[in-house]
Amino acid sequence: MAGDSRPIGVFDSGMGGLTVLRALAARLPAERFVYLGDTARLPYGTKSAETVQSYALQATRLLRRRA
Repeated sequence: MAGDSRPIGVFDSGMGGLTVLRALAARLPAERFVYLGDTARLPYGTKSAETVQSYALQATRLLRRRA
């Protein structure tokens, strides 16, 4: 969408998200970013698919409210 001023949301489940955010910021310097790091519930690898999906949906709702 041309002229879209909403920030790009970056969700980090606790592994590598800051590295991804830095790379995005370097590649897209004119963009704004909202970063959400969920270190309280890691590791995600030990959680069920349903739990991870629930966490991701919660994160999406939070990021959308910040847009």
